Amino acid sequence: METYPWASPCPLLRERVTIIITGATGKLGRLVVEKLLDRVPATEVGVSVRDPRKARGLAERGVRVRQGSFTDPGSLAHAFEDASQVLLISVDKMGEECVKQHRTAVEAAVTAGVRRVLYTGHAGGGSASRFQACRDHAATEEALRTSGLPYTVLRNGFYASSALDFLAPGLQSGRVALPADGPVSWTAHADLAEAAAAILADEGRFEGATPPLTGPEALTFDDLARIATEVTGRTVTRAVAPDEEFRAGLTGRGVPDELAGHLLGVFEASRAGEFATVDPALADLIGREPVRVAAQLRERVERG
Repeated sequence: METYPWASPCPLLRERVTIIITGATGKLGRLVVEKLLDRVPATEVGVSVRDPRKARGLAERGVRVRQGSFTDPGSLAHAFEDASQVLLISVDKMGEECVKQHRTAVEAAVTAGVRRVLYTGHAGGGSASRFQACRDHAATEEALRTSGLPYTVLRNGFYASSALDFLAPGLQSGRVALPADGPVSWTAHADLAEAAAAILADEGRFEGATPPLTGPEALTFDDLARIATEVTGRTVTRAVAPDEEFRAGLTGRGVPDELAGHLLGVFEASRAGEFATVDPALADLIGREPVRVAAQLRERVERG
């Protein structure tokens, strides 16, 4: 196993590490670490990352950095050493490979003697979902239930950044063509990271699954087109594209057919109301109203 001399605090402090975050150089994981460091000393925090070089800044702040990959059980057992809690950030994959990697991580937590596992699930997670990622979350939750470990599933709302990505072409052309949809409680990464940090800092606050951790409103793409018009000052209209036309458009631009089907599943699931729940739990955890989509869109537009 490759070693990085700068990646671990003084060995005498090793036993103080209590909370491990996986995927800590990714968008959500990095935010969770930052929010957690506002609550607990850096010497109590460790990260498990595929490339420790990308986490050198965290090591310099006193965070323990170790290499860990969801495809390498041995590396995870090392990364999870001494941890009382491990937050498993779900991998950016869907289907059988996703669930396989999550099971590997859960088994590594058992091997390492972790006291509690937390997992970034989804508010719409379920085995009968029309969206593959939600079925994957359900399978991972089952692995947690059968692991014998105490666990907490963070039922995160749908990332608002996904909505803004779908909307982006319309900001340029003035027209966004997407399949028929239903309301979705789009939620900011930063708010979900703050909630995860709050739960990690208060171990045992939730047994099993949390309530849905969602934004303050459920919006359709008709709503989002209206908001985009208000934010940009340019008219943005929303057109309905037939499902197969949308899928064919994706594959025509080089998107693999399987992924195109998964993206279509977002709309099929939203039409069925799978993402429509709005719950006050996130606001209660972070002590304020979650950021609305309009504010996130305004920030993205200002960044260019």
